[in-house]
Amino acid sequence: MARMRALWERTAANGLEREWLSAAELREREPNIIGLGGIFVPSSGIVSYRDVATAMANRFQAKGGEIIYHAEVSALTEHAAGIVIRTSQGREIETATLIGCAGLMADRLVKMLGVEPGFIICPFRGEYFRLAPRHNRIVNHLIYPIPDPAMPFLGVHLTRMIDGSVTVGPNAVLALKREGYRKRDVSFTDTLEIFRSAGIRRVLHNHLLSGLGEMKNSLCKSGYLRRVQKYCPSLTVNDLQPWPAGVRAQAVSPDGKLIDDFLFVTTPRSIHTCNAPSRRRHPRYLSARISSVKFRRYAQARAPRTCAACGTQRGRITRRIYPLTLQTGSNYAT
Repeated sequence: MARMRALWERTAANGLEREWLSAAELREREPNIIGLGGIFVPSSGIVSYRDVATAMANRFQAKGGEIIYHAEVSALTEHAAGIVIRTSQGREIETATLIGCAGLMADRLVKMLGVEPGFIICPFRGEYFRLAPRHNRIVNHLIYPIPDPAMPFLGVHLTRMIDGSVTVGPNAVLALKREGYRKRDVSFTDTLEIFRSAGIRRVLHNHLLSGLGEMKNSLCKSGYLRRVQKYCPSLTVNDLQPWPAGVRAQAVSPDGKLIDDFLFVTTPRSIHTCNAPSRRRHPRYLSARISSVKFRRYAQARAPRTCAACGTQRGRITRRIYPLTLQTGSNYAT
């Protein structure tokens, strides 16, 4: 229970309303969930970030903003008066200041400005399943296992979605392509870059057993299921239905540390969010908000007019928080 007590103390430090649940109280709230106890956070919830992003885009365009789709940033040139952005379409955009929230391409965007980022982005694919419709009421809350403090990942959890369905996941599998949303997605360039990085090699060495376990469970649905059955034993392998995966842009330091905090890189005319924790709102949205605040304090020039992102984004985005965190009988952070 040590990890759960440590998490309890952190919730207090952050001023969260929460309730400690005994095993019996956990079972009363969640009849299909087993555990030694839990932490209930009543203020938590999820939201459809597809709808949020659409609403933000509409408001942005209504105020005269322009969203340029299918335009990869191919070059950035910074000078005394601003930054010139060149796209794969051959278009040039000049701006006084730039906010970069490029996710999987954050380090490459920084390098375009002639700055050594001091980190490398390592892509981890998070694979999900959706439960069969008959299990839409299997849980009453969002269910999270106790996280492993050595890893910046949440663990396989159960999420009640906006449409009433329940998803399971994600795991965390090394992707062999920056935008490797499918198991078969492989990029020779990206793979070579991954294994040439001393920092990533150290990460793989230090977490070899857990990494191999993630790979095995990715290829074997029964292994994935066993992780969920630690706290929801009634599920079967036939209950796990395919669901789109996501890819996490994890910043790794040269000495092999998985950066688990916000990381910003600045130049005279730009600021870049290069890492953002995933335990809150979706990193790109949250990092854009934080970057704009930081830039107002940082920049000497006019307010930023352009945001650039090199990568694409796919899949449904939802908020992820710890509403009901439980300790399993094996004392394992599933």
